[in-house]
Formats: sequence, structure tokens, C-alpha cells
Amino acid sequence: MRKSVSLFAVLFVLSACSASQDDNPPSDGNSKFMQHTKDLISGEVMAMAYSGFREGQHPDRGMGAKNPSREEILEDLEILVDHDFALIRLYDTGENTTTTLELIDEHDLPIKVLLGMWLRAEISNHEGCPWLDEPIPDAELAANKIENAREIERGLQMAERFADIIVAINVGNEALVDWNDHMVPLEQVIAYVRQVKAAASQPVTVADNYEWWIADGAPLAREVDFLGVHTYPAWEDKTIDEALAYTIDNIERVHAALPEKPMAILEAGWATVAEEFPEQASEENQARYYREILDWATSSNVTVFFFEAFDEPWKGDPANIDGAEKHWGVFNVDRTPKQVMQ
Repeated sequence: MRKSVSLFAVLFVLSACSASQDDNPPSDGNSKFMQHTKDLISGEVMAMAYSGFREGQHPDRGMGAKNPSREEILEDLEILVDHDFALIRLYDTGENTTTTLELIDEHDLPIKVLLGMWLRAEISNHEGCPWLDEPIPDAELAANKIENAREIERGLQMAERFADIIVAINVGNEALVDWNDHMVPLEQVIAYVRQVKAAASQPVTVADNYEWWIADGAPLAREVDFLGVHTYPAWEDKTIDEALAYTIDNIERVHAALPEKPMAILEAGWATVAEEFPEQASEENQARYYREILDWATSSNVTVFFFEAFDEPWKGDPANIDGAEKHWGVFNVDRTPKQVMQ
């Protein structure tokens, strides 16, 4: 199936030329930020970040991936459909993503996709990244550039093949913020964005931390169709009582710095277990943050990709079972629902 998504693309780009306002008045006075309803991705407010790696599974970390089976991915997608999620974010163009798109197509599932193109390190950020102990070898960086070019090409092929499912494209995930371990020069990210925009019909964005967009995002903002913003109050020592106000402040500051572009939150969430912030990590707080950001996003016409669908034990330190990285899911790794989904 190859239905055109050009109408959505046109509406999305046209919205960038309009001032941020809504067809309806805000429901409260807590937020100054307001978009048009047409700035929503595929008309959805609450979407979900999805990877699907279960216990003992993982993406390629240098020795190959151990991906979920087709049956497991289909189970995940059906769970998301049963909970009324019609838009998901995928992070790369690997086998796991291909299978997910094929299953959505084959089973005619009512799910649209924000497709990610993962960018590997093209410069060594060992002086800025806390967990890079030594420089990334030049040979590895050179190989990464070749693989990034292949990733872009695979993504473009997917965007054409699944044009009725993929409604937007994200080029790079936190590849620009100063603490990452897979840094790509800004001028190269811009070149990739231009390449994708020239070849794909879908709107194009880049996902990065709100602070990066505020401080350094102007050159990239001129290139993308909308801003892809990450915000995590819990990682910045905010309590659940402060979380929504802090999130809104992040978004309003991005908008003040880059007022000409519409915006989507491509990651926001709340961990349910976290050694790093144990007093704040809980299912009750996750449910509260989810409800509050949903209410705000609905009144402000902002698409939010909640991070994430399912807990992923492969992330973070294997020896630290209580590390936050493993526990952002709204479902447990065994696919039972947490409080927010009950």
C-alpha cells in the first residue's frame, strides 16, 4: 500500500508560516504556548516511543542485535492499539523497525509512525560525554560516516515503501547535545536533513534536548519542518509537583528562541524505578505526569511521544537492575500494564 501523505506534509509546513495560536482558547492560564490543531502529527496528541526489546534482547551494540520475534512485535502493537495509541516513534532503520512497519502494513493496524534515522558518532565527544573514557578511534568514526549514509538511504527507501504509514521522519537522536556519545557536527546533520527533505514527501525533524535547541538550534531550525524536543524533569531533579510547570517552561523557552517553527515533544516521561531519583520514581508519579502532560498537550495542540511503551532491561548498567534507564515503560517488560495504563 502506498497512499500519499503529501496533504499532511503540506499542512505541517504551512503551519510553520503561521504564528502560534489556536482555533480555540486555552483551557487554563498556565501556559502561554499554543499551536494550531494542524501542528499535531497525524492529528494525535499522545503518542508512544517504541522499541520492543524484551528480557535478553537488545539492539546491535557491536556484536549484532537480538531482536524481538514477529509474534512478539505484533503482540506489542496490538497492546498499543488496544490502549488507543495510533502514533509511535521508531528510532532507526534496522531489522526491528522493518518488521514493525511490515506488521502494521500486513495487519492493517491503525498505527502511524514517526520514523527515526539513527546517526552514529562522526566526531569523538570523549571530553564532553561522562561515560566515554577514551577517544573514539578514527577508523571507527570513518566507518560510522559510511554507516550513517547507509542509514539515510535505508530510511528514504522505507519512507517511500511505507508512505501510508510513515507520517514524519526524524534525522538523528540527541546527536548534537554536548553530553552525548554519538556526536555529529551540526553542519553534517543539516546536510542529512537537506538530503532527506529533497527525497521524501514527509515532514522532517531532528530530536534533541530543549536546552540545545534554545542555545544552538537556530541554524537547524531553519532547515526542519518542525522542532523535535526532549524534556525530562526527573533527570533534572524536579519533583512530581514541579514536573509539569518545568516541562511547560522548557517548551515556552524553545518557542521564545525559535518562534517561527511548530514543535512536537519527541520524548517526555517518568521512570517508575530509579536509583538516581528514588523518591520521585513510582508508578503513581508516572501516572500523574502522564495525565498532566496529556491535559496540557491537548489544550495546547502539542504532540507528545511519551517515553516509553515497555520497560527495556538491556539499557544502562547490566549490574544495576534499579537504574532508571530500564524503567520508563508504561508497561512492564512482561507486558503487564503499570498503573498509568490500568
